[in-house]
Amino acid sequence: MRKLFALLLALAMILALAACGNTEAAKDDGLIKVGIINLDPSESGYRQANVKNLQDTFTKENGYDATFVTAPTADKQLEAARGFITAGVKYILVSAAETTGWDEVLKEAKEAGITVLLFDRMIECDPSLYTAAVVSDMRKEGETAVAWLESLNLPEYKILHIQGQLGSAAQIGRSDPLTEKCAADPNWTIVREGTGGDSWSADEAKKIAQAAIDAGEEFNIVYAENDGMAQGVVEALDAAGITHGVNGDVIIMGFDCNKWALEKLLAGEWNYDGQCSPFQAVELDKMIKTLEAGGKIEGLNELNQIISEEKGFDAKTITQADIDTYGLG
Repeated sequence: MRKLFALLLALAMILALAACGNTEAAKDDGLIKVGIINLDPSESGYRQANVKNLQDTFTKENGYDATFVTAPTADKQLEAARGFITAGVKYILVSAAETTGWDEVLKEAKEAGITVLLFDRMIECDPSLYTAAVVSDMRKEGETAVAWLESLNLPEYKILHIQGQLGSAAQIGRSDPLTEKCAADPNWTIVREGTGGDSWSADEAKKIAQAAIDAGEEFNIVYAENDGMAQGVVEALDAAGITHGVNGDVIIMGFDCNKWALEKLLAGEWNYDGQCSPFQAVELDKMIKTLEAGGKIEGLNELNQIISEEKGFDAKTITQADIDTYGLG
């Protein structure tokens, strides 16, 4: 009887170990565990395209166990990052809501052996705290837009400045060249400045424009830091009977190159749109596959960046082919 009991006990232990082994095998399915922190897709057409691009790339079929978190504010993003560290992901990919405040959590990720890749937006920190970044040069976007404005040689620049999410890389990069130019040239004046907030809200932009119109403030340029906010301002102008575009009284400038916005350029209703590419996923995928194979990411600059090439579009020169090639949505 004792021999039978011992035999049954041994058999039970073998089955338990086998079950445990099967569970571990199920966990170790060969997929690369990735945590992706992004902003709210309702923010803009750009963000919708960015989110879709990532979701289409980081799939099980492509070798990933990816978890996507939408976190529109810095505190929520930091919380998500710490959650991914606790979960033991191998890679954290992040588009930062704000450029600062990340040092501590990035150090925690590094200590845990987790690779951090930035996309879309930079973080102000020691470059050793992240492995690589696939980003737009937001400051260059602003410089390109301001250079285009300078080329118009207007006798006076009276600007309604609609900023994006304050503290974000996109807002800082697009704002600074304009504010620096206005500080240096007395013919350049920011008549009124306001923000669309964390969601880059078209409604908030419309309110800012309406307040300027109601106050009798004259402006001949709208410098809006994304297409949605530019459209919000246009709605206020239309309601007030103020003309805009190529043959209008007010120059309309946006950023992101949504297809509908570029169509407004082609129709002469807007004047300028600055490109910002949302398609970073292929490059991120290539980086991860390179690291997984034991290789080294090539082509990084001193800030560990790969910069997307971008341009600005003028209503007087844009073509339908440009819209078909570069328009988002």
